[in-house]
Amino acid sequence: MNILVKESLSKVPEVTLVFWVVKIAATTLGETAGDAVSMSMNLGYLIGTAIFAAAFIIAVISQIKSKQYHPAIYWTTIIASTTVGTTLADYADRSLGIGYSGGVTLLTSLLLLSLFTWYKTLGSVSTDIISTPREEMFYWVTIMFSQTLGTALGDWTADTAGLGYGLGILIFTTLLLLVVALNFRTNVSKAILFWAAFILTRPLGAVVGDFLDKPIASGGLALSRYSASAALIGFIILCLIIIPQRAGKSSSHYSYRLKLNQI
Repeated sequence: MNILVKESLSKVPEVTLVFWVVKIAATTLGETAGDAVSMSMNLGYLIGTAIFAAAFIIAVISQIKSKQYHPAIYWTTIIASTTVGTTLADYADRSLGIGYSGGVTLLTSLLLLSLFTWYKTLGSVSTDIISTPREEMFYWVTIMFSQTLGTALGDWTADTAGLGYGLGILIFTTLLLLVVALNFRTNVSKAILFWAAFILTRPLGAVVGDFLDKPIASGGLALSRYSASAALIGFIILCLIIIPQRAGKSSSHYSYRLKLNQI
């Protein structure tokens, strides 16, 4: 029996250190840009959510229609998901009055439901290969819930729990390092660790974003949301230019029977 190794390319990037650096920058941008639209422009959380939700839907459609991984389309979709996550979480927590703890509980339930449905439907929540429309739909719905949950969790830690931005950054950085240690030192599912890290980068970005643009009296640096957002966009573009990302890939093995030549 011969084994033919076929390499399949994904429509999402390979998970490397650069991926996580850009992801944290993108989630921080989501916080500053989301607040810029809803607060600095005085459009409110509901209108802000509508604007970013439309952008997210357009980006997801573009991502699904593309035939291969395109960094610009992928990271635009990530940024759209994190901005809509910011305004949606703020709307649920503040405008609907359920509070940060209520928002975290609701969004955790929705995230777990998304992962459970994905697993029951396709048998795995691994992101090694995301190439079909159905896989991509599960992927992006799960990402949207994780981004929204991360916003609520970051705000709850820094504000409701009273830990402040500095301690919040330390807590989520430590948790991320713990996930890294589990990845290299244990046999815990890589898919579970990926989603744990993906979720944790969002509250880290939320706290960093708030630290950058909140008033000094509140423990922030009081930077302009517009200038902070522009700097983050420039940093993301620079990272993608200097260290281009490749599409994720995996090897699928197909077995073929040898046909005997008959004389």
